[in-house]
Amino acid sequence: MPPGAAVTAVAVCTALALTAPAARADDKPGNEGFSIKDPRITESSGLVASRAHPGIYWTHNDQDKGAFLYAVDSRTGKTVATITMTGVGTPRDVEAISMGPDGQLYVGDIGDNLGGKWSFVWVYKLPEPRQLKDQSIRAEQYVVKYSDGPRDAESLMVHPKTGRIYIADKKEDGEGSLYEGPPPARLSTSGANIFKRVADIDLWATDGAFSPNGKQLALRGYLGGVSYKWEGPGGKIKREGRLSVPLQRQGESVAFSPDGTRLMFGTEGAQSDVEPRDVEGAGGPGGASSDGSGADTDDDGLFGGGYKGAALALAAVLLAFFGVKRLFRRR
Repeated sequence: MPPGAAVTAVAVCTALALTAPAARADDKPGNEGFSIKDPRITESSGLVASRAHPGIYWTHNDQDKGAFLYAVDSRTGKTVATITMTGVGTPRDVEAISMGPDGQLYVGDIGDNLGGKWSFVWVYKLPEPRQLKDQSIRAEQYVVKYSDGPRDAESLMVHPKTGRIYIADKKEDGEGSLYEGPPPARLSTSGANIFKRVADIDLWATDGAFSPNGKQLALRGYLGGVSYKWEGPGGKIKREGRLSVPLQRQGESVAFSPDGTRLMFGTEGAQSDVEPRDVEGAGGPGGASSDGSGADTDDDGLFGGGYKGAALALAAVLLAFFGVKRLFRRR
């Protein structure tokens, strides 16, 4: 994109952000938006709410100088603990983080920007620390292979009831797939863990998250998102509608708030913002949607509020800009 066009796009994005409906604040820890203050965190690619520490979100860079996780206090935006994962190799492209029902953090080193260069990827598992302080924690490392060959992925989700790991691949043409890992008891640290394709995903997905009750799967992309009703086991899903996703410079992450009433949308970049959106029908301040799904059931719009038309007009330009910029930066 020419420099002038990029500046214009950024200016319009800023205007749209200023006119977007502001999320209402409440007094529940972890429900309000925040900005990540830590200058080390410039490529926040995954986000998950802490289970042990109210108001804390875990995040990571997609490419870092080590195997690091950061605990960010949503009330201040400051990093309150840095975790160094030991017992794992050098991370290649860490794209996602999720929380299991066992109180374990699952980290997805699953990115592959060349669309199949890596014959395998990794998932790391480690206990969420009881104390928020800088420390090293030993993690288990799982080799992951897909049943139908290598692929790029940025979305890893652990079901909050079954503990099973799911990965959504990243397909630019909107013809993605959802993959299901082995049962938790059968995960192996010595051999490859085969993830099998179980469902279609009609989104260029950059992250995903299960609702705390396990009944909803939310997937986001750069410029939109889709809500699915979870009808497992076996990864059975039913499309509910589109999510109200904020327009961000490079939307990379999504997480449910601890109480499940809000979706928290994050983006890459220095001093990046995490923006909340009410999950309608979940008992939050946004009220109930007609189908109780927490999704925008108007399939003609990717965004909530009165700026849908303008956002859609920019979609193709912004998508090309962000995608090409990201690809060449990684290479």
